[in-house]
Amino acid sequence: MRINSAVQAAIDLTAGAAGGTACVVTGQPFDTAKVKMQTFPDLYKGIVDCFVKTYKQVGFRGFYKGTTPALVANIAENSVLFMCYGFCQQIVRRIVGVDRKTKLSDLQNAAAGSFASAFATLVLCPTELVKCRLQAMHEMQLSGKIIQGHNTVWSVVKGVIQKDGPLGFYRGLSSTLLREVPGYFFFFGGYELSRTFFASGRSKDELGPIPLLLSGGFGGSCLWIAVYPVDCVKSRIQVLSMAGKQTGFMGTFVTVVRTEGVLALYSGLKPTMIRAFLANGALFLAYEYSRKLMMQQIDSY
Repeated sequence: MRINSAVQAAIDLTAGAAGGTACVVTGQPFDTAKVKMQTFPDLYKGIVDCFVKTYKQVGFRGFYKGTTPALVANIAENSVLFMCYGFCQQIVRRIVGVDRKTKLSDLQNAAAGSFASAFATLVLCPTELVKCRLQAMHEMQLSGKIIQGHNTVWSVVKGVIQKDGPLGFYRGLSSTLLREVPGYFFFFGGYELSRTFFASGRSKDELGPIPLLLSGGFGGSCLWIAVYPVDCVKSRIQVLSMAGKQTGFMGTFVTVVRTEGVLALYSGLKPTMIRAFLANGALFLAYEYSRKLMMQQIDSY
């Protein structure tokens, strides 16, 4: 049975939402540590020190600051990402001149994922800005950069609107695009290459949960290794702009390298890599199985 484009898009969107939820539930504490270490590298000696200090100062709930916007961000991003991924795969097929049912190569899938990420960025940037600010709010107060912090999603949203207007939610958009577009080339490329390796000549659709988890983890690791310095700059722009006007991507990048050295761009890499493997493994496992389940339900009618 051939599924029409609208139904296929709805399936991809729903499966992407399931994957985004699994990603946040699995990786949120490590994401919080990443943002704290990126924006205030002098406060933490490493991942263990960050976890211990966060627990002592704020308690266990400190690891889940920004979970609501993180859920919104990941569900929105992955819904749009995987929906557009399907469309972009069709565009790639047209460009290379093959039939719409032809399986794309791993490189062609990587290109389709890269194109799709540009659309996902538009929904990701505002929610990620709120998430990052909530995660680093305690450090902003501790460093004296702000007098009074915002402890809820609504208070952060209201603060952005009052200070910068609706466009304030798009602070860090250029650095988010610089991270997403090349990053998702490596993300989907790494995932598809890994699935090809595990399939060993069989259909990729026959892979079990363990190969899918490992393939997703590998894809996520490829993404973050490739674009981590860009993400570090993005986090600083989005968090430190709370205290006043923050320079753009190049200005922030040059300032960090000049005053703190190149290694400062890799602050928080360890929790990021742990999170990347676990969270993206869960993301792709949830995406593939929920998508397969929905496709089977449609085919049964």
